[in-house]
Amino acid sequence: MYFFPWKKVQYKVTYLGKVSTTGMQFLSGCTEKPVIELWKKHTLAREDIYPANALLEIRPFQVWLHHLDLKGEATVHMDTFQVARIAYCTADHNISPNIFAWVYREINDDLSYQMDCHAVECESKLEAKKLAHAMMEAFKKTFHSMKSDGRIHRNSSSQEVSHGFESDDG
Repeated sequence: MYFFPWKKVQYKVTYLGKVSTTGMQFLSGCTEKPVIELWKKHTLAREDIYPANALLEIRPFQVWLHHLDLKGEATVHMDTFQVARIAYCTADHNISPNIFAWVYREINDDLSYQMDCHAVECESKLEAKKLAHAMMEAFKKTFHSMKSDGRIHRNSSSQEVSHGFESDDG
């Protein structure tokens, strides 16, 4: 077992939601349209009255989204995202520099999958960029572990496998 020294990255955020997205190549700007859609829904719902409704925690193999109640306390509900299923993340959005978004491959009951874009609003542009950087580090650690465990063929280059995961943290 390989040990990764890891400083947990955790920020209070406002979860804007998720929307399905299409395509298999995720390049710079690919989250712009979904983020605009989520931002419009958020502002129309006037949810900005409660600035932080979640706690986003990035770990080497998982991302945890702890939902908060109106008092800002953690609820029992938590969404878990496997880092290996994250195809792209970015903290560079025209609508707001404080938004961090990621594209996640969700597996359905019938074993088909869909790509969902999730977005959170951070308190600052710097926090959004720190989350994007932490997500890239988590992916690197996950990839290294999968490669050393034999789940990824040893002759695969990191570029071949990480081609599906891109981060644009500005």
